[in-house]
Amino acid sequence: MTFFTAKDDDHSPEQGLKSIRWPLRLTWAGIWAEVLVQAFWPLIALVLAVLAVLMLGLHDSVPMSVVTGAVVAVTLAAVGALVYALRHLRIPRRIEALTRLDASLPGRPIQALMDVQAIGTGDDASAAVWQAHQRRMAARAAAAQAVPADLRMARRDPFALRYVALLAFVTALVFGSVLRIGSVAGLTAGGGALASGPVWEGWAEPPRYTGKPTLYLSDLAEGPLNLPAGTLITLRMYGEVGALSVSETVSGQSQPEGDTPAIVRDFKVSQSGQIAIDGPNGRTWDVTMLPDAKPQVEIAGPPEVTALGEMQLPFVARDDYGVEAGEARIDLDLAAVDRRYGLAIDPDPRAEMIVPLSLPIAGDRRDFEENLIDDFSKHPWANLPVTVTLSVLDASEQQATTPPTQMTLPGRRFFDPLAAAVIEQRRDLLWAKGNADTLAQVLRAVSYRPEDVFRSDTAALRLRRLIERIEIRARYGLSDEVQTEIADDLWDLAIELEEGVLADALDRMRRAQERLQEAMKNGASDAEIAELMEELRRATDDYMRQLQRQQAQEGENGDQQQGQQGETMQMTQDDLQRMMDRIQELMEQGRMAEAEQALRELQEMMENMRVTQGQPGEGGQSEGEQAMEGLADSLREQQELSDQAFRDLQDRFNPNADDGQQQGQDQGQQPGPQQEGNQPGQPGQQPGQNNGQGEPGQGQGSIADRQQALRDELRRQEGRLPGSGTPEGDAARDALDRAGRAMDGAEEALRRDDLAEAIDNQSQAMEALREGMRALGEAMEQDQQASEPGQGTAQGNRRAENTDPLGREQGANGAQGSEGDLALDNDAYGRARELLDEIRRRSGEATRPEVERDYLRRLLDRF
Repeated sequence: MTFFTAKDDDHSPEQGLKSIRWPLRLTWAGIWAEVLVQAFWPLIALVLAVLAVLMLGLHDSVPMSVVTGAVVAVTLAAVGALVYALRHLRIPRRIEALTRLDASLPGRPIQALMDVQAIGTGDDASAAVWQAHQRRMAARAAAAQAVPADLRMARRDPFALRYVALLAFVTALVFGSVLRIGSVAGLTAGGGALASGPVWEGWAEPPRYTGKPTLYLSDLAEGPLNLPAGTLITLRMYGEVGALSVSETVSGQSQPEGDTPAIVRDFKVSQSGQIAIDGPNGRTWDVTMLPDAKPQVEIAGPPEVTALGEMQLPFVARDDYGVEAGEARIDLDLAAVDRRYGLAIDPDPRAEMIVPLSLPIAGDRRDFEENLIDDFSKHPWANLPVTVTLSVLDASEQQATTPPTQMTLPGRRFFDPLAAAVIEQRRDLLWAKGNADTLAQVLRAVSYRPEDVFRSDTAALRLRRLIERIEIRARYGLSDEVQTEIADDLWDLAIELEEGVLADALDRMRRAQERLQEAMKNGASDAEIAELMEELRRATDDYMRQLQRQQAQEGENGDQQQGQQGETMQMTQDDLQRMMDRIQELMEQGRMAEAEQALRELQEMMENMRVTQGQPGEGGQSEGEQAMEGLADSLREQQELSDQAFRDLQDRFNPNADDGQQQGQDQGQQPGPQQEGNQPGQPGQQPGQNNGQGEPGQGQGSIADRQQALRDELRRQEGRLPGSGTPEGDAARDALDRAGRAMDGAEEALRRDDLAEAIDNQSQAMEALREGMRALGEAMEQDQQASEPGQGTAQGNRRAENTDPLGREQGANGAQGSEGDLALDNDAYGRARELLDEIRRRSGEATRPEVERDYLRRLLDRF
């Protein structure tokens, strides 16, 4: 006997067929959609395209003959589309939907439910198996879902014309109007009688810079209307002329009486008023004009000036729609100028400076804050009173201007007295050409004793040639071009006098210290002091590296020589860095007296300092250090050759110069290692033995031979230069190549007995050598950083770098390490007390150097 449960009854064949009723209907509807779309897509695309044309009003802008031809073409296309639809239209049957739904199910359960048992109907076991199969198929059919319709038309529409028509229709909905479709009735024969009357349309187009959209007036109801100033109103009337008329009071212009009513009216909104269309379907709007406010601009604060004279003038600008452009006008404030010395005469006419204002490249220009950044150091009005006027312009060409602001035009400050004097005379020359004679006299007076004011004979010769050029040109009148050229030469000379062209690291460090002291005395700004402090740091680093090279060369002998000079102190790079940080901190706090005292102490310590930083190796110098020393020797030799050429040229113009003046000049030179002994190629005799006192050309020939030998030596050094393939090494080689070409030019000029040109070429060679040394130094630093890990002497180097001036090892943060003779034992506090007592005792001993006692006192303040 077979038992059936309620669950089995739910999965009976009858219930399985009932469960697919709604999925079957939806699948059938999808097949209908496929048939209709496939048959009527050309007709639907044609209807959408025609509606887009009508809504955009394209039929109103073409001749009637074109419209007639388009109507005929559309009619033929519609007939063709209808024929296409009738040929492809077929009525889907229910069995198609049933078959599609059954095919989407595994095992085709619907077909199984509709089947009947063919054999074994009298066998109970066979019947039971058939019923179980029917129930299983009914369960599968119950899970049936409607099959989506396939509406893809790519095969029937390979050019996607349906999408083109749909895009045109959407565009017409956004930018067109449905009301324009009714105007087509007036185009047909007798359409005027069928139309309800004359029609009109209009647009309100705000200025593009406002960002406002264009309004279609036919879609707007009567009432208030807010429009920006300058909005263009366009109205078009169709139908019988005179049936519609336009009256407005927003343009500020009255229409002359008796004129024939226009079919098209264009006017701009310049005031609030009313726009009215009189006639059938007319409308009236009360227009409120939104005025275009004038832009605003103002200076936000005083100018900020960097150490090298670059000015940053903050300003704020705003406008309701955005600022389009701006400029700053700078003019000389002649009434505020101190009319003394070279400024006593009337200045030459000079146009005001016009500098464009920087505006935001991206973002909102309606309200922003920017800076006027420029460097006016070389301008004739630098460091003179001027008036600054800022002006901005908006898109409607409205302009706003700030009142003239009085200020001193920032420029670079020169702390070297001679450089400052040259810059002052340059200003007088640019002030008026009539100052040329007085300028030459002042410069001659300043440089009367060149050995007392010039550090380089080359700079003295450059100034002398400039004075002669000014005197010659002043006799015949200076032109604008010559005036500019001489001013540029004076500027270059002042920069050389201010910054120096010293090759020795110690001289550069002393020069940086002198400039910093002059800046503190003259009340320089914080930015200038920071720039000079950074220059001192760089010069001190160069000097430390030079001491390291000397220490590697001298070894124990150098240590013994330093011990014979007196008691020395040990300092590390960190100690030196902390001292300079302390000096900068005192200057920033305004404690200039203490800062000067600390700077003097630093100078004394640098003179007697012994560097404790470890060397990369103990077996001699590296290849880069040897190349650096060779270039330094070449630079010193080139400087000596240039000085010798200058002395020869000086003797040529003043052959009766006494020996005392020359001796004073020699004593004014800085002592250095290169002056010890008479090395080959160095001038060890008195000037005059080798400077042309004998036969003509003999002195120059001797210098030319030495110049050729120096060029050959430089060529040999260039072939052995390390760092090949790196940017720094390539830069060093390029610099040495330029130096070699300049040496060749100097040699040729010496053999032609043209000392002036030879000195110029020698100056170029020295500058190129300095650039090569800087590039080589950068390459050596990178190599040293890359080779520090894993070296055999790395531990010794780290210990040497981490020792303080008392010889103690320091931790990572400067604290005492846990290794060494001074390591803290179990009685840490007792040991610390003993150390503090010892420091106090030593700091109270008057026999110790003041520098050491000051350092011990700072240790007590710290710990």
